[in-house]
Amino acid sequence: MHRILASLLVVCCAGGMAEPVQPVRFDVLIRNGRVMDGSGNPWLRADIGITGDRIRSVGRVTDATAVQILDARDRLVTPGFIDVHSHAAEGIRDPALHQGQPLLAQGITTFIGNPDGGGPVDLAAQRAAIEAARTGPNVGLLIGHGSVRSAVLGSQNRAPSVVELQRMRELVRRGMADGAFGLSSGLFYVPGSFAGTEEVVELAKVAAQAGGVYASHVRDEGNYAAGVRASVREVIRIAEEARIVGIVTHMKALGRDSWGLAPALLTDMEEARARGVQVFADQYPYEASSTSLRAALAPGGVEPTAAVVAENLRRRNGPDAVLIASYRADPALAGKTLTEIAKARGVDPVTAALALMDGGNASIVSFNMSEDDIGAIMRAPFTMASSDGGLVALGAGHPHPRDYGAFARRLAVYVRERKTVSLEFAIRSMTSLPAAVFGIADRGVIRPGAFADVVILDPLRVRDAATYARPQTLAEGVSDVLVNGVPVRIDGRFTEALPGRVLRK
Repeated sequence: MHRILASLLVVCCAGGMAEPVQPVRFDVLIRNGRVMDGSGNPWLRADIGITGDRIRSVGRVTDATAVQILDARDRLVTPGFIDVHSHAAEGIRDPALHQGQPLLAQGITTFIGNPDGGGPVDLAAQRAAIEAARTGPNVGLLIGHGSVRSAVLGSQNRAPSVVELQRMRELVRRGMADGAFGLSSGLFYVPGSFAGTEEVVELAKVAAQAGGVYASHVRDEGNYAAGVRASVREVIRIAEEARIVGIVTHMKALGRDSWGLAPALLTDMEEARARGVQVFADQYPYEASSTSLRAALAPGGVEPTAAVVAENLRRRNGPDAVLIASYRADPALAGKTLTEIAKARGVDPVTAALALMDGGNASIVSFNMSEDDIGAIMRAPFTMASSDGGLVALGAGHPHPRDYGAFARRLAVYVRERKTVSLEFAIRSMTSLPAAVFGIADRGVIRPGAFADVVILDPLRVRDAATYARPQTLAEGVSDVLVNGVPVRIDGRFTEALPGRVLRK
C-alpha cells in the first residue's frame, strides 16, 4: 500500500511540474468561414489550419496561432476550382501571364491543358518549360490524339498501317508515362477528323492502362455530317470498348437545327452509365462558342466553296452570329461581326468569309447555343465545369469572355440569378467531381490531408465582369485564393507568389 501511495505521489508531482500545452501553430489559419467542402454538402462554419502545402485541420479552432491569419468574414470557403478543359498551357509560359491572374480571379487553382487533340507530343519537354516559367495555378496535361496522328501520319487522310498504329500507341504510352491525365481528341478538326473510331479506341486503351481518361471534342456538335447524337454515341462506344472514362468535352447542341437535342444526348449518356459505362461531360456556361473561321465554315479539310460556306454559315445562325475574335492579317477587324465586315467591304457575308480565309483565317466567337440546352446539360450530375478558355495578352485580339469569366459566370448567372443549379451542386461540379473523374489526388476537397488549394468568395457578389464587348475584364467577388498553401490573392489583390505545380497522373 505504501508503494502505491508513493507512486501516485510521484505521478501527481510530475504532472504538476509539466510544461503547459502549447497552442497549435499553423502557417495559414482561415477563420470565420462558411466551409463548403466540395462534396455537394451544405456549408458548415469552420476554421481551416494549413501547414506547408496541406490542410491540417478543419473545425472550430480556439487556441491555435499562425504565421498568417485570413479572416473569411462569413464568406464561402471552398476548394480551389479545377478547369478540366483549358487552352492556357501555352500562355502560362509567358512572363506577363504566368501567374494566370485571369484564372485565379475566378478561383481556378488547377487547369488541364492540351485539349481537343492538341498540344505537343513531347510532354516531358512541355512540363519542363512550364516548370521553368513557374506558375500561379497548378497545371495538368493531356496527350493529344491529333498531335500523335500528325507525328506519325502528317496530314494524310487515311487509316494507319499496323506499324503506324503501333508507333501511335507508343507515343500515347510515353505521354502517359510522362504524367498525362489521359488522351484528348478533336475529331471535328484536321487531322483528328481523318481517324476512324477503331483507331481512337486502340489509343484510348493505352491511356486506360495507365488510369487515364479520354476527353473528346466530338466529331460533330451540330449537324455538319455525323450529327451530334451520333458523335456523343461515339464517345460512349470508345469509353465502353476501351474500358476508359469518356468525356464529352464542352458539350453542346450547336446551331438552330440541333437545338432541343440536349435531353436526348443526356438520355444516351444516362443509359450508358446504367449499363456500367463511365461517361461524363464538361461545359462552359455561355451561348457562344469559339473556334477558327475555317473550322466553322469549312470543317474536316473540305474545300471552302461558296456553297459550303453559305450552308455552314446558316448552321452557325448566320453572319450576325459570327464575331471576329482575332485576325492577324487585319487586327482592326477584331470585335466586328461578319455582317459588319461584309457591309464595310460592299460584299455579301459569304464572299467576306472566303476572303478572310484566303488572308490567313481568323479566330471567331459564334453565337449558336440555346439556353434550354445549356441548362439541361448543366443540371446533369455527371457534368463538370470548364472554360475552354486560354491566356492571351491584353489587347491581343478580342477573345471569348470565357477566358476571364467562365467559373464566376456559373455562380452568378446560373446559380444566383437563374437558379439553374444549386450553389452546392455548382461547387461540386468545379471541385470534387473533376478531381474524382481525372484522378487528381487530394485536390478538389477541403479535408485534413488534402492539398491546400482554397478559395474564399462572396456568393452574393461573385460575377463575370467580362463581356463580349469587353472580354478581358477580371472576375469579381473572389477575394482570397491559395495554391498549395500559398496565398496568391488576398483581399482582392494579387501577391507575387508562383506556387503552382505541373501535376502528374
